[in-house]
Amino acid sequence: MKAARYYSNDDVRVEKVPVPEIGPEEILVEVKACGVCGSDVMEWYMKPRAPLFFGHEPAGVVCQVGKGVENLSVGDRVFVHHHVPCFVCHYCRRESYTMCRTFKETRLYPGGFAEYIRVPAPNVRTDVLKLPQEVSFEEGSLIEPMACCLRGIKRANLQLGDTVLIMGAGFTGLVHLQLVKILGAGLVIVSDFLDFKLEKAKELGADVVINPGREDTLEKIKEVNEARAPDIVVVTPGSIEALKEGIRLAGKGATLYQYGPTSPEATLSIVPHQFFFSEITFVASYSSSPLETRTILEYIYQKRIDTDELITHHFGLEQIGRAVKLTAEAKRSLKVLVKMGE
Repeated sequence: MKAARYYSNDDVRVEKVPVPEIGPEEILVEVKACGVCGSDVMEWYMKPRAPLFFGHEPAGVVCQVGKGVENLSVGDRVFVHHHVPCFVCHYCRRESYTMCRTFKETRLYPGGFAEYIRVPAPNVRTDVLKLPQEVSFEEGSLIEPMACCLRGIKRANLQLGDTVLIMGAGFTGLVHLQLVKILGAGLVIVSDFLDFKLEKAKELGADVVINPGREDTLEKIKEVNEARAPDIVVVTPGSIEALKEGIRLAGKGATLYQYGPTSPEATLSIVPHQFFFSEITFVASYSSSPLETRTILEYIYQKRIDTDELITHHFGLEQIGRAVKLTAEAKRSLKVLVKMGE
C-alpha cells in the first residue's frame, strides 16, 4: 500500500509499505479522507522526529476486525481518534485526559496519510465512532480538530453572554467562532491580517471583524463592547507575539486561552501585577478526548456547524507535498484535505 512519510515541509514522500496486520481487538481501516493539521507543518515539532509517517485526522471504512471486536463490523463508516485516555489514572480522574500515559502511547499505524491504518485495541474500545450516512468522510475527518477547539473552550470556562475575541481566522479560528456561538457567547469578534479570512468569519457569524493592520484592535473592541475589553481571548496562532497581544487585549477578569503551541525555545515575559490585579486567567489546551469527539459528531450531524465553508482544498495522496506546502503557507487556504484514491 501507499503511505506518506514526512522528512520536512519541502520533502514529503509517498512510499510503498506493507498493509498492517491486525491483532485481537484491533481493526484495519481503509482511509478515505484525512485532514492536514497545523501541527503537521510545524517544523520545530516534526523535523526532530523525521522521517515519520503522519496524519491524525482520518475517516474511512472498517475492512477487517480482529477477534473480540464486538462494537464494529466490516463496512462500517468511521471516524478514528489517534489517541485515547484510560479514564482511570490520576490525570484522567482530574479530567486532564490528554496528560494520561495511555493517551500518549496510543497511536495509529502507520498514520492517517496512508491507504490503510491499524487501529489499536484501546482506540477501538473508546473512540472509533460510526459515521451516519448523512455525515461524509470529509466531515468525519474534521471531528478531531474541531474536538480540540471544543475542549479548549470548555477549559476557558465560557459563560453565557461573554464577549469573545478570536485571534486568527484560519480553520481553527473559524471553528472556535462557530462553537462559542453555539455555546452561548454574546458578542464574538474575530481578528486577522488577511481580508479573505475575515470575509469567511463574517459569513460564519462573526459579529465584528478587525484587521489589526488597519485599526487598533483594543480601541475597536471597546467601541463595540460598552468600553470593555473581552472576557475571553482565544489565541489561535502559535506565536509569542500573538500571546503578547492577547495579554494586552484581555479585560478585567478575563481568560487568555492559548490554542496554538509554541516551540520549546520560545519564552513569554509577563507582568504578574497585571494578571493579579485584573484577575486574568491563563489557560492552555492540548488535543481532545472522547467526550468532545462525540459532541462534535452530533453538531455535524445536526448541521449546527457549517463544514462546507471550512474545507477549501482537496488533494490526492500522491499530491500530499502540495497539501503540506499550502497548509504551511496559511494564506489562501483553511482546511486542506487529502482524499485517498484521487
